[in-house]
Amino acid sequence: MIQYGSDTVTHLKFRSFAPRLERRDAQWIDIELAVDVDPATPVPSELAELTALVICTHGGVIAQIVPLDEGTDCEFQFTADEKDQIRAYIESEAMQHAIANLARGEV
Repeated sequence: MIQYGSDTVTHLKFRSFAPRLERRDAQWIDIELAVDVDPATPVPSELAELTALVICTHGGVIAQIVPLDEGTDCEFQFTADEKDQIRAYIESEAMQHAIANLARGEV
């Protein structure tokens, strides 16, 4: 993770994700991911409850990946490696199927 205004960079290793999907409108699907982080790569102490917000098209294409702290914007951003881990999860067959079902109005 990279804190705005800081030279310090940490690299989180995610062990698992717990998604909550919500159809925002006719174009976007919001996915909030609760994250389980490897204890060897602890979350920065400034964050109370880290989650990831992934904004996708109805076709499952990722538009944005941002960290949240207690459900709101925070002063951190994910590293390229952290985004790659999240992207791999979102692009998995199971998640793409869940996104497609939600886009069609199926739950």
